[in-house]
Formats: sequence, C-alpha cells, structure tokens
Amino acid sequence: MMKVERESFAMPWPGNAYKRELKENRLARYVVARRTGPPLAGDLPLPSESRAAPVTRQKGWGQRLRRLITGATGEGIVQEDVLSRRVAGYAGLWLMVDEAHITSIAVAPSYRGFGVGELMMLSIVDIAREIGAEYLTLEVRVSNSVAQNLYRKYGFKDTGVRRRYYSDNNEDALIMWSDPLESPGFLHMVEDHRRELIDRTRSSRTQAELRARAVQT
Repeated sequence: MMKVERESFAMPWPGNAYKRELKENRLARYVVARRTGPPLAGDLPLPSESRAAPVTRQKGWGQRLRRLITGATGEGIVQEDVLSRRVAGYAGLWLMVDEAHITSIAVAPSYRGFGVGELMMLSIVDIAREIGAEYLTLEVRVSNSVAQNLYRKYGFKDTGVRRRYYSDNNEDALIMWSDPLESPGFLHMVEDHRRELIDRTRSSRTQAELRARAVQT
C-alpha cells in the first residue's frame, strides 16, 4: 500500500500514519483493491512471495467486480500465490458527525485505466452509507482534473477553495461535497454507474488489455 502511496502523491503519508489509522482511529475506514492474477509490468516483488495462501471469496457485486478487474477465476476457497497478491488501489474516509470525509483514493500506475479508482469510489459510497454518513466531502488539488472528473461523475459539487492548502507547492484545494447519500437521485445514479463499471470490466477490450499487460512482466 505504501508503494502505491508514494507513486500517487507528492506528499505521501508515512507508513506509521496508516498504522495509527488502522489501529487507533475508530472514525477511519479503509478499503483495498487487490489483484489476484499474474503481476503486471511495474509490479515489484513482495517481501514474502514463496507460498500459497487460502483466501475466502465473498459473494456480491464487489467480489464479482474485483474478479473481473483482476482476471481471477473460481468461487469459494482458492489458492493464491503471495507474489500475485498486489495492491491495485485503496481508499479511506473519516466519519465526522454526519459527514464522511474522503482522506485518500489512490491507484497503482500499473492498474490505472481499468476502473479501479471508480471501484474505490463505489466502495467508499457503500461504506459511508453503512456507517450512517449523510454526505461525502473531500479536498482535491485544483490541478488534479482526473480526480475531479471522477468526483463530478458521482455528483460532487465545488463548494469552496482552501488557499495554499498543499504545502509542497502551495497549491489550492477545491472543497467538494456530494448530494445526500440517501436521496433517490443519488442512489439511482450510483447504481447506474455500478452497472456501467461491471459492463466495462467484462468487455473484451478491457480483458484483452489486462492480458496484454500481464504478458509484459
């Protein structure tokens, strides 16, 4: 996960910050997308990569979507080589009263363009609703048009600017807010995007590109 963090952000969080998030911050929730097929070009060896490990797959749209993105097959308990258990992306949020603040969404360079970022966005929406948040909010660099496009696709709106928010280059941050998470319009939009993403990952074009990238290693 820290490899993805360093590749994605000019000011990456240190590893101990995430350890505190996971162990001590009761308001934090994180989700990880992990590739279970052959590694892609750009993947680096993991510290331990010598044995197979049993993994129980959960049913549901998320499991199906992860399998489509990663190329994994089969149901139930499967054997996975530790070498192939790569983090493709992750996302996190903090619950603050009735709002869920998105702290991070990151995708490893090797896995960009396959819908992993949108998968993380859908997961964050689901988690926020499960823990009782009424809205989602975030800050994003004014220059990060790719992230802004994803957020706007999910109905986020610009509500303000934090001047010189990023200390590495004094760049401004856009403040963005979602519509109410339980509003019929928002829920309908989310389900439409969920179906579109599943269809996209099932497409022959996406599967061919996944196979092509895997062959490059």
